Amino acid sequence: MLERSHPLQQQSSNAPQCAAMTLALVSSLTRIIIRADQKAAIAIGDMLGVALPAAPCRSNASSDRAALWLGPDEWLVLADKSTKLPTTYAAGSIVDVSHRDTALSVSGPRAAWTINAFCALDLHLSAFPVGMCTRTVLGKAQIVLWRTAADTFHIEVARSFAPYVWACLEEARREFLV
Repeated sequence: MLERSHPLQQQSSNAPQCAAMTLALVSSLTRIIIRADQKAAIAIGDMLGVALPAAPCRSNASSDRAALWLGPDEWLVLADKSTKLPTTYAAGSIVDVSHRDTALSVSGPRAAWTINAFCALDLHLSAFPVGMCTRTVLGKAQIVLWRTAADTFHIEVARSFAPYVWACLEEARREFLV
């Protein structure tokens, strides 16, 4: 398989340092989309080693993988690139989409503020707690936004929109550059 470089390699190497918000590349991940009913989801989660969340907009994580609820019968599973995940199950659909998306990490005390410059979601910790995830729009790009810690967000975005999302976040964090 052809190894792809991160579409933001050059932008990240030229990005200025900012204490209030750090924008970073996330290393290559294996990504699969699961479509299944609730009964099959339980079996698939057992097979994958991470329970597929039943609660809307929530995530579950194990030591090396995470499952994000995207819809009533749809989940995104993220794992280290070296992790081999099953690609078939008779009662559901498992599709490898590793090539489609890339990921960014936004962290620091002004991470939520920076994202909110281009995303209308209420990202206050009480409204969007740790472990919450959702599909949303940042600027004009569809993303999956996942809060992994109080001041850290993981963004999944289509590779072709990654430079645009990076530019939006860079624009928003200019206010905090020292």
